[in-house]
Order: sequence, then C-alpha cells, then structure tokens
Amino acid sequence: MIHASTLGSATMRHEVPARVLDPFLYGEHDGRPFAVLSVIDAPNVPAGIEILDPFSLGVLDLIQSGLDRESALAQVCVRAVQSVGVTSAVVPREFPLFVAEALRSAGVALTVDGAFFDARRRRKNEAELAGVRRASAAAVAGMGAAASLLARCDVRDGLLVIEGEVVTSERVAGEVRRVVSALDCRLDDLIVAGGAQGAVGHDPGSGPLHAGSPIVVDLWPEDRVSGCWSDMTRTFVVGEPSDDVIRWHNLAVDALHRAVDVIAAGVTGRDVWEVACDVFEAAGEPTQRSSEGWPTPLRDGFFFSLGHGVGLETHEAPGLGPSGREPLVAGDVLAVEPGTGRHGIGAARVEDLYLVLEDGVELLTPFPHELDPRVGAAA
Repeated sequence: MIHASTLGSATMRHEVPARVLDPFLYGEHDGRPFAVLSVIDAPNVPAGIEILDPFSLGVLDLIQSGLDRESALAQVCVRAVQSVGVTSAVVPREFPLFVAEALRSAGVALTVDGAFFDARRRRKNEAELAGVRRASAAAVAGMGAAASLLARCDVRDGLLVIEGEVVTSERVAGEVRRVVSALDCRLDDLIVAGGAQGAVGHDPGSGPLHAGSPIVVDLWPEDRVSGCWSDMTRTFVVGEPSDDVIRWHNLAVDALHRAVDVIAAGVTGRDVWEVACDVFEAAGEPTQRSSEGWPTPLRDGFFFSLGHGVGLETHEAPGLGPSGREPLVAGDVLAVEPGTGRHGIGAARVEDLYLVLEDGVELLTPFPHELDPRVGAAA
C-alpha cells in the first residue's frame, strides 16, 4: 500500500500515472488494485483501478462525529482496507506515520520494505521510458545551447565576453533553461560552475566565467508530461586548458568508457563503480575506496560515487557506488558520472545516461565529450 499524492511521490506516480494533487491511499490485494479517491480525482485515474469513494465510506459521518478532516480520512483508509479484506501490507519508507497508526490500531500489520518498491520502479514502463527520452533530448539540446554560447565568447582580461559584456554562469544557465523549456521540460535547477566552484560537486555556479578555466555544466531536465528526468554533464574550457585539467578530463572520459563497457544485467552497481575507481587510482587520484592518507572528509579526486538510477526521480535505485549491491536489470536507466579535480582549484566531470538492455546498453544523451565548446556547438 502507498499513501501519497502522485505529484509528490515517485512511488505513487509509478503505480498511478495521473495528476492527483492530494494524498490518497492506493493498494493491491490478490491482484486487485484499489484507490481511495473522490469523484473529483477518480476520472483521472487509469482504468482497472477500483475506486473506493470516501463519501460512500462515511467520511461525512466521521467528521460530524467530531473528528477533524485528516483523522476522518485516516479512518476512511481503515474502512477501505477492511472492505477489501487487507490484514497486512508492505509499505514504502515514506508511508505517513499518522495513517500507519490508524491502520495498525485497527489490526492491519504494516511492514516497511523500501527495496520492494524500488524494484517495481526500476524496469521503466513504456510511458516512463518515453518521458526519459524526451527529457534526454531536452538535456542534449540544453547542453548544445551552453556549448554554442561559450563557443561565441571572446577573452578580455582573462574573462569570457560576448559583444563586450562579461559572460556569467547565470547567463549560460538562463540560455539553457530557455532551450529546455521550449521542449516542454522543466529545469528549475542546474549547474554552470566555473573554476573552483566546479570542484565542490553541487555548487550551482555564479559570477563571471574565466578563460582557460574548466566550466562544469550539469543538467537534469524533467519531462512535464511523464514526470521523468534525464541527467548529463560536460566540462568545457574556452581558451587553453591547463595540463591538470586536460589530465583530469582524460581520466573522467576513460573512466566513463571503461565503466560503461562492463554494464550489463546481473552486474552490480558496485562492480561498475570499482572499474571507475581502478582508473583513477592507477593515475594516483584518491577515491572513496582508497582515501587513506588524504584529508577527511575527502574533497579531492574521485570523491563521490559513480552514478545512480534515473526515472521518476533524478536520484533513485540502483546506486553505482559502495552501496550498489543489487544486480542491474534490463530496463534500468543509469546516470554514469565520473570526475576528478582539486578543491579550491577546479574539476572535470562527464556524465551520460544509459538504458540497460538485455544485451548491452543504449546511450540516451549523445553529445561530444571534448573540452572545446566549439566541438559541441557544431554537433
């Protein structure tokens, strides 16, 4: 059973692909899906789900007896579950305690099993995969917009300029949002982080951009129709990159390719992460696996995990890191994101999105990896 809105819960959105603003109860019993929904929302729900109306279950009588609205709705959930014959259920990690207490008080046994619900979402259905593809097309277009703007830049006093105006992270981000929005995707947040900002990880970036300095551009658009996401990253340099930046970038691209080569159904996310660690450690870069001798917490080198699942959330199962113990399955969508650098100086990261197939992977974010934005602008 799940209790949430479809707009606020990816777990619910996967089971009920409809726009329902308020939280409601959904469950499955003996292969019979049911939902406690009013006549306002019921028409939006796909056919095949039995609708249990709160008014038919006595919500007004409960309110007139003195219960507040939320307590009455919790008791409606109890009555709905009893009418279906449910005596025990598995629920996701985010199942609300208030409703859980009402159900348990009525004798319904609830067991939290987050892995059960994660597994249901990992094999993307047709509509979700179509949404991921649309979001990925928007991400590629947005990255092209960033590359095109940077490719037009001149250099003045070490700063990037266009027609005499200094180019900032905010200007690049605004152009990317404009392009992504035109493709019916949302991009409320993104990263355009120059220099030392790019070494932080999730610094969105701000201020003027500098010549010769790495600029990390990380985009994760959401498809408005399906609520599914994409995720991709590139690093650009306008002018001559330093030897360190070139080395960092080459390592990131090499780690990406080597990691993708081993992705297959049955391989664990940790197995894939280990391959990336091998690449960086062989070059003397620290990783989460080999951080001994480096400052704690680790902020240099490959100090993060390799990636994560993407779908109705930007970060979902499976993980590509130390905790990635579950085997990959066909239908997983994976963001693979290696990178390295130095805190206070800069970094180079690359990230692509892949669909795991029965016999390999499909790249969903085709775009050049070169540091020179002119290459991406011409693609």
